[in-house]
Amino acid sequence: MPLCDYFSAADDHTAVAVLQTPGGPGQAGLDVVFLKNIDPVVAIAQLEAIMTSCSYEEASERPRSGQLLSDPEDDGAFVVSLTDTLTAALASASQDDLVRFAEPWSKTDELRQIGVNVEVTADVLEALAGLAQRAQASDQRLYCWWAL
Repeated sequence: MPLCDYFSAADDHTAVAVLQTPGGPGQAGLDVVFLKNIDPVVAIAQLEAIMTSCSYEEASERPRSGQLLSDPEDDGAFVVSLTDTLTAALASASQDDLVRFAEPWSKTDELRQIGVNVEVTADVLEALAGLAQRAQASDQRLYCWWAL
């Protein structure tokens, strides 16, 4: 089961540096939301499409959408970026918005296949929204440390 730790960092260089810290961003002292199996490429682009009322294709083609920042030859873990559009959407979403977005996101193939239900997606959205709010407040961006 892949670990997908979502975190904020000041820049891409700082984000990639977590690969030098055993245990990832949590051990590096960064603000982290610890998740499992929430794919930072497909599932997060689907979330962005739902939250910003665009197609999956449009969301996945935005700058920084699931962009691999680390060396693909690194063993065991890598770092990908999330879009500024998603960060803004998460940071500005109300509690009612998050509840409303949880249901369609939970029905995507990627989340249904791993048994994630609407209650879990609501909790994940709340955690990611908090991370995005804190990141925006400190002029940071969002990333995912993905370890297999």
